Amino acid sequence: MPEAEYRDFYSDPETVADPRAYYASIRSHGPVMRERYQQTVMVTGYDEVMEVLTDKSGTFSSLTSVLGPKPGLPFTPEGDDISEQLEAHRAQMPWSAHLVTFDGEEHQRARLLMGSLLTFKRLKSNEDYLYGLTDRIIDGFIDKGIVDIVPDYAHATTVYAICDILGVPMADRAELLELIGPPPSQLDGEMAHKVGPDPLILLKEKFDGYIAARLEEPTGDLMSDLANSTFKDGSKPDPDLLSRLARFVYGAGQDTTSRLIAMCTMLMADNPVLQARMRGNPGNLPDLIEETLRYDPPVKVAYRVAVRSTEIGGVAIPAGTILNLSYWAANNDPARFADPDRFDIEREDKRDHLGFSKGLHACLGAPLGRMEARVALEQLILRTKDFRLSEEHHGPPGKRRFRFEPTYTFRNLADLHVEFEAD
Repeated sequence: MPEAEYRDFYSDPETVADPRAYYASIRSHGPVMRERYQQTVMVTGYDEVMEVLTDKSGTFSSLTSVLGPKPGLPFTPEGDDISEQLEAHRAQMPWSAHLVTFDGEEHQRARLLMGSLLTFKRLKSNEDYLYGLTDRIIDGFIDKGIVDIVPDYAHATTVYAICDILGVPMADRAELLELIGPPPSQLDGEMAHKVGPDPLILLKEKFDGYIAARLEEPTGDLMSDLANSTFKDGSKPDPDLLSRLARFVYGAGQDTTSRLIAMCTMLMADNPVLQARMRGNPGNLPDLIEETLRYDPPVKVAYRVAVRSTEIGGVAIPAGTILNLSYWAANNDPARFADPDRFDIEREDKRDHLGFSKGLHACLGAPLGRMEARVALEQLILRTKDFRLSEEHHGPPGKRRFRFEPTYTFRNLADLHVEFEAD
């Protein structure tokens, strides 16, 4: 591929602002391609991404899932099977203390444990809470006629929602938000930002205390059930694992859904016909959410490392290769979705998207995220007559400008200024 044809996915700001153009250039050279900057293999074809995500043979490890090639493997891969090397260095890898990087039996046991706690009854209770919560948040800005949706509605909604379902005390919530900091995978500052085995370590003291207190006296929230849970074989999880699981749910449970709410709002605010359709029939909101998850998902990529030498889409993959599984590209793969650049809520196969991943590491919180997004959008429509993008902040139609957080993994609107009339 000629030098000028593609940029460095991991450092170029233009790929953050416009992944559609970037992936179009990459895809033109095939669904599997080794890029020259970080030497990762970009997997952009839907079928090829699914091949990796649904593999059950242990050929691919999730140990690199968050940061991919940065800072990279702490060893030089040797031979056609690096499983022993990976396990010997697992404790040194970024995020290795958390569920997102677990493999094999360790992952299965922890996932089954968490999955058993996210019950329909709990989600329904959280839904009832959300209606009241979103009303109170909207009350805070409804008389102003303008709001920055990202921090003041989308993020506020999801933070309070995950705190409620977990049972985080009200008095601790502001402090925890300060401690968790910005998202990982920034374009700069990699070696200083969230690359340790437990990047949520600053939350540890608080969550250790929550788990210990609920072992003594359950309070009916998710952390109480988690603290008193058992594995399928009846054994008790270590309290440190329970604290790590709770911390990860706290962090992951607010970010992705917040991004989804903001993107759905942006699409409606920039398309009066689409917005009118949602207002005329809010029952279409789930279709809007699914098509947004396909068209412009909150998570652009996830990463895997090849444990054994293999091939994907006919391309040889040596053991130790870090794979960039491009959810965003797969969701817009014309070989899988007809006319993928067209936003269409009536698309019959829209739920085949990878917005919440697929396979062994599919997002456990997907039902919760969908419900939170639906309620937040429904309430925003109910409480306003119309909302539209602020031209002062985002420019006029046809010349819109948006800022995205400088991260190569996530699709984060930095702000979204929306004007409206109260209903």
